This record gives sequence, C-alpha cells and structure tokens, in this order.
Amino acid sequence: MEFFSHSTKIDFMAQRKWAFIFSSLLFILSIASLIFNGLNLGLDFTGGMQIEVKYAAAPDFNQIRERLERAGLESIVQAYGSSKDVMIKLKLHKDLSQQQMTAKVLQVLPEAHLQRAEMIGAQVGKTLITNGILAVLVALIGTMIYIALRFEYRFAVSAAISLIHDPLLILGLFSLFHIEFDLIGLAALLTVIGYSLNDTIVVYDRARENFRKVRKATAAEILNLSVNQTLSRTIMISGLTFSVITALLIFGGQMLRGFSLAMMIGIVIGTYSSIYIAGSLALLFGLDRRHLMPPEKKAVDNMP
Repeated sequence: MEFFSHSTKIDFMAQRKWAFIFSSLLFILSIASLIFNGLNLGLDFTGGMQIEVKYAAAPDFNQIRERLERAGLESIVQAYGSSKDVMIKLKLHKDLSQQQMTAKVLQVLPEAHLQRAEMIGAQVGKTLITNGILAVLVALIGTMIYIALRFEYRFAVSAAISLIHDPLLILGLFSLFHIEFDLIGLAALLTVIGYSLNDTIVVYDRARENFRKVRKATAAEILNLSVNQTLSRTIMISGLTFSVITALLIFGGQMLRGFSLAMMIGIVIGTYSSIYIAGSLALLFGLDRRHLMPPEKKAVDNMP
C-alpha cells in the first residue's frame, strides 16, 4: 500500500530557495488579485433575498436551479424542513424590486407555493466575514502556542507562516478566476488549515525523533530524512482525499462546488507547503539540533 519506501533520498531541502521564490511570486500575485479584483462573495456575505416555497411533491433541485439561471436570476437553492420545502436565496437585481423578483420566481416555478419572502441584510454578511477572520486568527494563535509547547518556537512560527500561506493562495485563485466564495467555501478554507497543519505536525514529529536518533547529520539532512520517511503517508492520504473531493466536485452539484474547489486547491497547496515551506522556514530561522535535544541531567555528587 506504499507508493514510496522509507529509504528514498529525495533532497527536498536543496530546492528550498526555488520553493521560496515560487511561493513568494504566488503570494504576491494572490495579494494583488485580492486588492484589485476582490472576492466574488456569495449571498451569505453580500445579502439579497430569501424566498421559501413549498411543493406538492419532492422537487428536482437541479431543475429549479436551471430554470432560475435561464431567467437571469443568480441563486442558491437548498432544502429545508421536509423534502417538499425549498429555500431560494437570490442576489439582488438592480432593475427589479423585491416584489418583482418574488413574482418572477413564482412565474419561473409555477408549481411552487410561496411560504415567505424576505430580505437578507448586508449586516449579516459583515458579521459572517468578521467571524470568519476571527476564527482563522484564533486557530493560528492556538496552533502557534501548541507547536511552541510541544516542539520549538521556530517550528511554531514556521507553521503559522505556512498556514497563512495556504489560505491566501486559495483566496488568490478564487479572486483571480472570479469563483464565487460563500460560507461553504469558508468552511473548506478552515478545513484546509487543519489538513495542512496535520501534515506539518507529522513531519515535525518525525524530525524531533530523528534529531535525537541521528547524531551525525545537519539540520537540513534531518528534515530531508523526515520528509522522505513520511512521504508515502503524505501521498496516500492526499491522493485519497483528492479523489473523494473530485467525486464531490463532479457529482455534488452546485451547492458543493465552492467547497470542492477550495478543498482540491488546498490539498495540493497544503501538501506542497508541509514539504517545502514549513521545514524550510525552520531552517531559515536557525533551527539546530540543540533546540530539540532534551536538557542534560546534572550529576549530583553523593555527600559522605
């Protein structure tokens, strides 16, 4: 079940300068795209209209989405309550009032019976954005404290930078290609942070063991050894997760498209950063064997 044996000797750390240049260019491009293009925020963040309708029998959600799209209405269609109840979230149209949009939806969906129609205020979007940013910051701070206590502060700073690197590149790609970013995409972004952190911790844990076992090796050689020893596990988990997310992208429908895209991009970037960025940054910050060796016990002279 292993793609690579534990005896591989790929010199990952030798490529760290090129990896830094590559990551720096992507990082700058992502920030530039976010500044000039912004994010194509979904209804969860921008606000709009929410219409709840009821059908006599369970409807076909894909058909509802297609009808609304043909009518020129950008929407999110999802189930709520029973299988006959449908919630439709619509982006506001500059040429249509709330009543006109409701009438147009009912015209496009003649089988639907209106239950409720209301506006989703922009304040909800601001609250969601604020909570999302706070969640990321709390996760980063907690991660740094955990890694600093378990390993070493150079590892903590490196992991934190790596975890900032991953979601920013994902957001940059969403911005560059104008992919809609909604609350489900935010959930995927937070999932990617945890996924990338897990890969990084595995490498760090193996590095700590190897620093204590292999006495005659440099820090770069130890990190190379650690990445090679965990490479098979990394490829297997990333490959399996990627294949599952690909199935979600193809068969999951419109609701899971943003989540699937964010996860697929995140798996690739997270695997890359755990191999090249997290360990390389620790070396850049001066990581050495003495930082991970247990303190020597001083001998106590026996008094006569």
